[in-house]
Amino acid sequence: MSNYDVVILGGGPGGYNAAIRAGQLGLKAACVEGRATLGGTCLNVGCMPSKALLHASELYDAAMGAEFANLGIEVKPTLNLAQMMKQKDESVAGLTKGIEFLFRKNKVDWIKGWGHIDGPGKVSVTGDQGSRIELTATDIIIATGSEPTPLPGVAIDNQRILDSTGALSLSEVPKHLVVIGAGVIGLELGSVWRRLGAQVTVVEYLDRICPGVDGEAGKTLQRSLSKQGISFKLSSKVTSATSSASGVQLSIEPAAGGSAELLEADYVLVAIGRRPYTQGLGLENVGLSTDKRGMLANKHHRTEASGVWVIGDVTSGPMLAHKAEDEAMACIEQIVGKAGEVNYDLIPNVIYTKPELASVGKTEEQLKAEGRAYKVGKFPFTANSRAKINHETEGFAKVLADAHTDEVLGVHLVGPSVSEMIGEYCVAMEFSASAEDIALTCHPHPTRSEALRQAAMNVEGMATQM
Repeated sequence: MSNYDVVILGGGPGGYNAAIRAGQLGLKAACVEGRATLGGTCLNVGCMPSKALLHASELYDAAMGAEFANLGIEVKPTLNLAQMMKQKDESVAGLTKGIEFLFRKNKVDWIKGWGHIDGPGKVSVTGDQGSRIELTATDIIIATGSEPTPLPGVAIDNQRILDSTGALSLSEVPKHLVVIGAGVIGLELGSVWRRLGAQVTVVEYLDRICPGVDGEAGKTLQRSLSKQGISFKLSSKVTSATSSASGVQLSIEPAAGGSAELLEADYVLVAIGRRPYTQGLGLENVGLSTDKRGMLANKHHRTEASGVWVIGDVTSGPMLAHKAEDEAMACIEQIVGKAGEVNYDLIPNVIYTKPELASVGKTEEQLKAEGRAYKVGKFPFTANSRAKINHETEGFAKVLADAHTDEVLGVHLVGPSVSEMIGEYCVAMEFSASAEDIALTCHPHPTRSEALRQAAMNVEGMATQM
């Protein structure tokens, strides 16, 4: 039996960051992970491989279409899908090895296998070959992440009917890919395969894409994706899917009821969301249970069981890697007696399509529902000199500020590289900045980031570049 200060179940962004921080603070830490590599869904089959394919497919699309030709670059590219997948895998492998290095650097033990809570302070780990070891710990952190949500009537086989993992490793470009779900995963992977030559149809139960994002931003993104060739069937539900060796036949009905239509595809991606991975963890052995969604409750990352903590996708809040990372830091700091906190109102959200969508804080819809008086400042990328010179003019920057105090309440960006710019407003809002604070801050010219300042200036109608 091995004794630890803290044992962490799960080696994803929440788990591995918790383990590293624990090591930094002098705790004897172990991270239990059954995958062959560390990093969880995000590094292995999620955030990172999808970004590798998004980047590669954007370059291919630019070379294939009018973008390169307009710049005077005349090429005739050939798609080598196998090489594209190979470089993706190599990049992912480098990142996962990097976590192993950080574990060694901070004296964290990686216990390879699947963890089970046997009782207060007790964890058993079962390896792939059936070996079993027992651990004890003062504190246990559950950071087991999430898995794709299944859709009744649509059985995922990762041959023709895919989850996100399957869609990241296809050996051919689909002729027609149907994506079920117009959220982040569906739109990003749909964009990849559309750029590589597939016909893409997105089926969404709701009457809009990207539920939860600012309505105007979502509509702008949908228009852009439609111009790129992605078709949308909104207010629609898939009731069944029949696969064969060559394709899939889907039955689709209006969400409000009505006659069904049949849709043929050679591949289908089910991307209706994710659910917490909490089955088989032995939660009952410490008196814990989940809600109907499989989530564990927490109060400042503590569960109702003494010495058992929870972070990441298995508990409340957005299922985002950076949210899990923030919770990991706060959780470990609390374990050692420090004041760890997470500001859940300021967790940014990004959709890495082209253009990108990035946001932080309140949407207009939320502010209206709260009855809060607010002002809006907008600035289009068509008026931004760097975006214009780069032929990247789709989208806008929008700042929502309190009508009385001018405090920035929400920021919504659609445009080029906005994932890299939203952090400016995250910092500003952490310090309760006003729109005027941003408006008075010098930004380098010519950059896309000037749109952020101009939008803040326009809260009072003072934008100078439009």
